[in-house]
Amino acid sequence: MEENNRLNLTAIKATPKIGNEHLTFNEKSVGYSLLEFWQWSVSDILSNATRGRFAEFIVGTAVEMNPKRLRDEWDAFDIKTDNGIKIEIKSASYIQSWNQKNFSAISFSIRKVRYWDPNAGMSGDEAKRHADLYVFCLLKIRDQKMIDPLKLEQWEFYVLPTYKLDNYTRSQTSITLNSLQKLTESVNYDELKSIIEKCYAEECEYQKKVY
Repeated sequence: MEENNRLNLTAIKATPKIGNEHLTFNEKSVGYSLLEFWQWSVSDILSNATRGRFAEFIVGTAVEMNPKRLRDEWDAFDIKTDNGIKIEIKSASYIQSWNQKNFSAISFSIRKVRYWDPNAGMSGDEAKRHADLYVFCLLKIRDQKMIDPLKLEQWEFYVLPTYKLDNYTRSQTSITLNSLQKLTESVNYDELKSIIEKCYAEECEYQKKVY
């Protein structure tokens, strides 16, 4: 019987880069840096994919995350604060980077997911919401000439403890802005940290009652 030579490759931990690292061929620079790759690939922070990651970064700055603790693509939630709050972050915008005939309708995904365990190399059995709370980030500006995602006053944030989404009686896959506004009020960037802490305490109290 042929022996099963199964590999046991451990996870590769990324380290922070500073941008001046160069692409090389046979130990010689080919004339392009990592900074130029970043500029080429993620300068359009209005585009859907990049805006989503940028929204995660914005919330991270509000809760004073350590930016050297790098984003993990495979985590079951987007951010974990120093005091253990697990946060899922969603973003939306009326204005997109492509041609539009109308403003985009605002809706956020709240779909339950199966957690990918990188150590086991497989997904968990149960689809659920793994974060303690959700932050819905809306780039609210409707003037194409004024819109700038770097200006945090152009964003508004809706924070909900996860149990409120679990008990939401309508769709369990998405939530519209109108429905969200019936569950909570928007806050500005400078209020975000305190509201996150308040919602986390509310989630903890609810879980104590349930379990």
